[in-house]
Amino acid sequence: MVLLGDSSEGDCTSSARIQRSLGRSMRTVRSNVFRSDSPPDAPPAAGSAAVSENLTDSVVDFQLQELAVGPPRSSDPKCAAASVESAAELLELSRDFSDCSSVNSDISGELERLASVPRTVAPTIPAAAGPDDLEALGLGFGSSEIVERTSVESVEPAVRACMEGLGSSSPEKKRAAAAGIRLLAKHRSEFRELIGASGAIPSLVPLLKSTDPAAQENAVTALLNLSLEEANKGPIMAAGAIKPLVYALRTGTAVAKQNAACALLSLSMVEENRSTIGACGAIPPLVALLVGGTSRGKKDALTTLYKLCSARRNKERAVSAGAVPPLVELVAERGGGTAEKALVVLGSLAAVPEGRAAVVEAGGIPVLVDAVEAGPTRGREFAVHALLQLCADSERNRGLVVGEGVIPPLVALSQTGSSRAKHKAETLLRFLREQRQDDGATPATAV
Repeated sequence: MVLLGDSSEGDCTSSARIQRSLGRSMRTVRSNVFRSDSPPDAPPAAGSAAVSENLTDSVVDFQLQELAVGPPRSSDPKCAAASVESAAELLELSRDFSDCSSVNSDISGELERLASVPRTVAPTIPAAAGPDDLEALGLGFGSSEIVERTSVESVEPAVRACMEGLGSSSPEKKRAAAAGIRLLAKHRSEFRELIGASGAIPSLVPLLKSTDPAAQENAVTALLNLSLEEANKGPIMAAGAIKPLVYALRTGTAVAKQNAACALLSLSMVEENRSTIGACGAIPPLVALLVGGTSRGKKDALTTLYKLCSARRNKERAVSAGAVPPLVELVAERGGGTAEKALVVLGSLAAVPEGRAAVVEAGGIPVLVDAVEAGPTRGREFAVHALLQLCADSERNRGLVVGEGVIPPLVALSQTGSSRAKHKAETLLRFLREQRQDDGATPATAV
């Protein structure tokens, strides 16, 4: 696990560590045309290892239109009215924050294996099923096709059996019970509602700190699946699940970590939960997962950070936890489908003074200018948004941006981009032209 608290300052700074290709050299040549006589210099920086692993689709991609940006504005007028202009623009830009895939709330390889077991008839569940029947009950519901044909009434004995198992003194039965709930809650809203109403949630929470990795992973994923039912979010919060989920995020298996991140994302869909989640210490382990997690874990951490950082205090926490340097590196790599997502989070963090300073120190300005010049269409918009955040109130940053040769690609984007991209490019060009005019006006010297 990455221990962010022990990182030295050198690990969190710098333009020198971002390796840009030689093909970018023409931008530097062009920048001389637009450079002021004495532009500010970027601060020196130390190196650190780049995040180079390609990222793959994650569990949270399944409903990201909903999870990342919330419900349509027409159905949430209160939130729309409360949003400031910059936040609204960021939400609009980030509607494509992640590709949506099929609804599948559980990424466990074992459950994928169970789901692939061919079955021809629906399972028979004994009316008096007990804890000893848990394994059979779980396997009986492994097939998605069978689950779709199963009535809620027919799973009630399985839920009762799982509840008995959670109350058992046997670690094996507790583990099996959590696995059963994990599986039953995977597929259907009605099952998740039934399990939540059964009182299983408070019994799952202690297992989040289990020393048995399998039990912990089962409990984390069961709560993730249950949290997808809106009615279960409140009981999960009331059961005190956040700190134990953060514990699992720090200490669990790779699957437990990524599913803990997704559970926190799901719970953060309730706006008032975001500050609580941040205050419970979720941000540093999410940054650690972003830096050192699996491919899927990195993407899940990125998405969860995005949602949590809609709260200003969480932005500050993310900057303090060292989120900016790995985000800059992800943007620089342009690989694995995460550069655009990293740009959105970077733009969000740049909304606070600490974030703007961290982006500059991490060498973010040349990377963002590269993204404007040679990135994909959506990425260019996100990069311009981030540069606007950096330049709006900082003459020094405007000078740095001009010095990196951003004017030609901005002019091109203002002519060929989408209407939104054109507007943002024109706004940034106006800021930068004002900067050049101010630099050109030299005060009269007394004789």
